Amino acid sequence: MYFIICVIAVLIDCIVGDPKKWTHPVIYIGNMISFFEKKWNHGSGSRRRINGLLTVFLTISITTGSVFLIVFLAIKIHLLLWLVFEIFLISLALAQKSLKEAAMLVYDSLEANDLAEARKYLSWIVGRETNHLDEPEIVRGVVETVSENTSDGVTAPLMYALCFGATGAWCYKAINTLDSMIGYKNERYADFGFAAAKLDDVANYLPSRISGWFLIIFTKCETAKPFKHRYKNWLKDAKKHPSPNSGYLEAATAVQLGIRLGGFNRYGGVESYRAYMGETYETMQRIHIKKAIQHMYVCTWCVVITGGILYAIACTWG
Repeated sequence: MYFIICVIAVLIDCIVGDPKKWTHPVIYIGNMISFFEKKWNHGSGSRRRINGLLTVFLTISITTGSVFLIVFLAIKIHLLLWLVFEIFLISLALAQKSLKEAAMLVYDSLEANDLAEARKYLSWIVGRETNHLDEPEIVRGVVETVSENTSDGVTAPLMYALCFGATGAWCYKAINTLDSMIGYKNERYADFGFAAAKLDDVANYLPSRISGWFLIIFTKCETAKPFKHRYKNWLKDAKKHPSPNSGYLEAATAVQLGIRLGGFNRYGGVESYRAYMGETYETMQRIHIKKAIQHMYVCTWCVVITGGILYAIACTWG
């Protein structure tokens, strides 16, 4: 049943996206995390870790419990109402169209040769400073963001939805939102966000690797390199990323497109270096933004199809 629900949810998110006049549930999760952070992010390192763990527990419990209660009450009223809520809530947990739209704002600005506008739109989706970037670096920022969020924002919540419905998808969204807000290795969050960062690493461990594998297998390779060479480089480069999971998506994208990701970024005036992934067979061009978006869709439907195959096997054996 969840397979059919997820197929409809993916189509709705792909075509319609998030309701424009609604406040997205992630905003409420973010507000809750901000409340706990302001209240509890103080004291010694051990105290901060305990408070951070409590923040993680409460955020996940409230989010997951709320979604579970909604779908539980819905099915008590009528099966059709349950189906509507499951489809709607799962579609809200996915970010295909919003990610595509954010990336295309940058692409369209580059097409209009408006670097200032492209830098502005890029700053909406990345944490690095953008006001000094040239076109290849702007493109790199978009490609890296689309690639990383293919798992974070689409395939990971979809995999949890296929297994556990809307409740599973939103449990993952709570974990991922915690990590994106407090899972930083800086003075403010190193202790308070420790539990959030580690839990996100665990929650996205399999989805990121499965998604990267789908990218390597099923997306178009833009180089003449054989599969064995690309597969080997993917596994090697993925481990260079500071995140134990994000590298599997970015390295796969770099290998398939024949481009090099990573390099120097600037945060708060301080330059930071991220190890290079991929080999430079062609220079970074704006068309790579569209190709990264195509990768996202291919990867998403690979997850759906795989879910369908497993569902058919389960039905046959059941």
